[in-house]
Amino acid sequence: MGAPAQQPILLAGITVRMLAEMAARAGYSVVSLDYFGDADLRRLCPGISLLRDRNMGYTPEILANTAGEIDAPSVVYGASLENHPHHVARLARNRTLLGNTPQTLQRVRDPWQMAATLGSAGFCFPQTKRPSSDLEPDPAKEWLWKPLHSGGGHAVQPWSGQSPAREGILQEWLAGLVGSAAFVANGQEGIVVGITRQLIGNERFGASGFRYCGNILPPSLPRDEMLSLLAEVRAIVNLMTVEFGLIGLNGLDFIWHEGRVCTIEINPRPTAPLELMEQAYDLNLFSAHVQAFSGQLPSFDLESAMQDAPAAGKAILFAEKDITIGHTSDWFEQSMRDIPYPGEQIKQGNPVCTVLTMAASPEHCQQKLEERVAELKALLY
Repeated sequence: MGAPAQQPILLAGITVRMLAEMAARAGYSVVSLDYFGDADLRRLCPGISLLRDRNMGYTPEILANTAGEIDAPSVVYGASLENHPHHVARLARNRTLLGNTPQTLQRVRDPWQMAATLGSAGFCFPQTKRPSSDLEPDPAKEWLWKPLHSGGGHAVQPWSGQSPAREGILQEWLAGLVGSAAFVANGQEGIVVGITRQLIGNERFGASGFRYCGNILPPSLPRDEMLSLLAEVRAIVNLMTVEFGLIGLNGLDFIWHEGRVCTIEINPRPTAPLELMEQAYDLNLFSAHVQAFSGQLPSFDLESAMQDAPAAGKAILFAEKDITIGHTSDWFEQSMRDIPYPGEQIKQGNPVCTVLTMAASPEHCQQKLEERVAELKALLY
């Protein structure tokens, strides 16, 4: 491991608390630019919150405009910016980009290029088409409508024959375990550092539909099945790394469907489950991300790590009604993150905080998450 850079790295995205915590653990100096500016982010590093410091809403354009005020020679970007290559280019102006390039983002976020790449190599990708296509969706299959520029399951909905009046795609709905893998790549090879089951639309966490609300590390699968899944994930990761030139930390979302990994999308930036992998496997993933841009990859074997490691989980709690936050001074010590401020008003449907836990098994981990969220909800409501 090389010594951390002493000049500050700009962390930019809709929320960057997790990145800041990972960077602080690795000894890097960082400055943040995000929307939420949560209380635990402020204890980690200086920065600008669009909400709290500027009383602004969030758009990638506003974020890129504000980045010009911050003196930092390099930048790492987080969630949602992968859908806006033009604004990533603006963030990187006169800075070293520690992330996938705008050109890479345009290619890897194109579902048609994804389908062609995976299909030609014999991997599964759900049947996907434009709603305006002359090809009628097979009525024997179930279909989802998805916006082209979104994340976290936002606005995904079952297709009933009519599509919303905005740009999107129709994609075949496949039954199975909804999973995600995280990997670090150097453009030639990818190292898988963890596989999780995604928590989607869990009403106990205030979510519904296809909304992402957390992860369990690892999925609860028999060992033989888990190793088969991992082998296919590794093959897909290496294919996508070489085909699209992926560098740094990335994510692969998939469905484990009838014994096959069916790729849903690549998230070409650091993803939400990374803090669970740092916890469970004692990894230093921010350093791995930075060093990947010098071609270095960590020496890590996930099979060995999974044998003795505990399970880890995170749940995002969404407000079930409008609330006003009370005291939060002890939340950090209770393994809560993305912490709001005392007196803060949170509207129904907006995120309240993230709850982290560890346990002996994935099943026990989810149980503990649900118990802890229930206790928190009783306090809040």
